[in-house]
Amino acid sequence: MNRPVEFAQPQSAVLETNKVLKNTYALLSVTLLFSALTAFISMQINIGGFMPLVATFGALGLIWFVLPRTANSAAGIAVVFGITGLLGLGLGPMLNNYLQMANGSQLIMTALGGTGVIFLALSGYALTTRKDFSFMGGMLVVGMVLVLITALANIFMEIPALSLALSAAIILIMSGFILYDTSRIINGGEKNYIMATVGLYLSLYNIFVNLLMLLGVMSDD
Repeated sequence: MNRPVEFAQPQSAVLETNKVLKNTYALLSVTLLFSALTAFISMQINIGGFMPLVATFGALGLIWFVLPRTANSAAGIAVVFGITGLLGLGLGPMLNNYLQMANGSQLIMTALGGTGVIFLALSGYALTTRKDFSFMGGMLVVGMVLVLITALANIFMEIPALSLALSAAIILIMSGFILYDTSRIINGGEKNYIMATVGLYLSLYNIFVNLLMLLGVMSDD
């Protein structure tokens, strides 16, 4: 008599996990397109001054203060679009600067392609192996704290080589977060697809920005 019950519980857990995974990837795809749209608008109107910084801090404000309160409601979806739209808007001036380089468009496309390859490879590995990467959580957080402290120190030291090392470190850490976040979804550690979407988006955003920086430095320009 107990066997049907024992079978139903894991089966329902699998269905819930698949639903979270499907919703996460669907929302992530749409918000990436929306972010690209706002970046394009930002490039066309050529926003400058403090606007990119305002957009970035606006997105951080939504992440820290609004998202936790709305993640379990439909309003959370609008907040996700607000976050990704603002971050895309803030990218406009940076992309315009790269487009002024002789090979700027090629660098941007290479960074986009590289970001896509990293995401597909890591998420595919996590989905295929279904390994539990939750043990990486603490190390990744410590790594990010160290990177932030070093980045703040480098504002005053202005060491170019250290900036490159920080970009490489951020790419590695965000790649780790892709494994970590995907693993949490697969193994039931993350049941909120809105929070999962924001986590994966931020990893992709940071990988793209820092990969573009590295490619720009390594180019002939």
